Amino acid sequence: MRSDLTGQAVVSSPRQESGPVAVERDARAAPADGAGASTATGRSGELGRRLARGSAWAFLAYVGGAALTFVAQLVIARLMGATSYGVYSYVVAWSSVLAYGSTLGFNVALLRFVPAYAVNEQWPLARGIILFALKWSLAAALATAVVGAVIVLASSERLHPDLTHSMLIGLAAVPLITMYLVGGAVLRVFGGVVSALLPERIVRDSLLLTFIALIALTTSRPPNATLATAALLVSSIATVGLVAIIARRLWLPGLRGVRPAYAPRDWWPALMPLMVMSAVDVLMTRTGVMLLGWTGNIREAGIFAVGFNVAMLLVLPRVAVSTMFAPTVSDLHARGDRQALQKVFANASTLSLAGSALLALPLLFLMGPLLRWFGEDFASGSRIAYILVIGQVFAAATGPQQSLLTMTGHERAAAALMIASAGLNILGCVLGIPRYGPIGAAMATTATMVAWNVAMAIYIHRHLGLVPGLVSGLGWRRREPG
Repeated sequence: MRSDLTGQAVVSSPRQESGPVAVERDARAAPADGAGASTATGRSGELGRRLARGSAWAFLAYVGGAALTFVAQLVIARLMGATSYGVYSYVVAWSSVLAYGSTLGFNVALLRFVPAYAVNEQWPLARGIILFALKWSLAAALATAVVGAVIVLASSERLHPDLTHSMLIGLAAVPLITMYLVGGAVLRVFGGVVSALLPERIVRDSLLLTFIALIALTTSRPPNATLATAALLVSSIATVGLVAIIARRLWLPGLRGVRPAYAPRDWWPALMPLMVMSAVDVLMTRTGVMLLGWTGNIREAGIFAVGFNVAMLLVLPRVAVSTMFAPTVSDLHARGDRQALQKVFANASTLSLAGSALLALPLLFLMGPLLRWFGEDFASGSRIAYILVIGQVFAAATGPQQSLLTMTGHERAAAALMIASAGLNILGCVLGIPRYGPIGAAMATTATMVAWNVAMAIYIHRHLGLVPGLVSGLGWRRREPG
């Protein structure tokens, strides 16, 4: 794996002497004395610098995408009001959960298997798992959409027409969302870290914002949830097309003309926990909206969604770091370089907390005025956002622990911890919403976030022998010269 001029991690073809194969040759040729240790230390430092550079570019893409997403949500919320926005948020929550489940875990598995195959020049298997991922995830998404549509139509007499229409459109978007999620993973293993972010983070939300603005300008009535969901469907079609174009341009030379080889017996055991994690991960971020909407509190669901979206800005640095962290961990784990892995994890944790803290400070001071921009209906969401910010800062301090577990073969444990946390979150929301409304959902979400990250930190320390989170970052800083 190498770093190009944009700081992106690139899986090199067999003809490239600077790729993972060349690095592996250098490692084998290194002496086993102090010079070898010096070489390992130098490689660790380079990996840390590459992580920082790549995360910076990924962070810029995420910041741009977050700004567009935030503006799009601002426009939609202001134009639609709390109730219609609640319907829209409820539908998007269901579409996201179903789409992530339909990826069957391939959006993560590709980041683990393809770099490992590249290290060993197993290009037929690399091509095989990419084609296998696209075929099976699309089939799962289409089946999910059809079953979901049948359920919605059977229940249509008990649902508001706007909710029924929006749900059907949202289900139609599930295969499209699934495809650009899996396609984005393909772009990342091809080296297009920033290119993988642009379609979903920039293009999709830019088109969504444009369509909503056009609807508002060309109609006398404000847009409802049905129109907003239709705009999401159209923008998702364009996103899938762009991902396909970029993938064709970045397709690795080592994969061209290679007959695909398939090893489903090796892939499926890892895919099951990854599939669960993909669905449960997004479920944990949507539980509050889904349960508020499920219990008929549509207006409160819209208010909670706005407060949650504001707090989720703090996730951006952590996800940006994970974008570069995941393939790097896969590479280091394949080499058995635990010292370098500890160093990179320390750097990732420090970068994650620093980025989140820089975003949290202005948010805490500007939360009230910020939410009033959405409309007076949403002003009460400031308390929700304050509570959720606490959980996000704590998660940032622990570092990208889920990526670490997944990329080191501990995906089953990661899935078990996530499922337990998701169950805790659902239980907390079920108990908290009837008494405290959306505030209860926020309290349950934050408590779950803290408990989940503490559990992962304990597991990482016991089973991987790594010092987790910010403790790791501070420890490495003390040992470094100067």
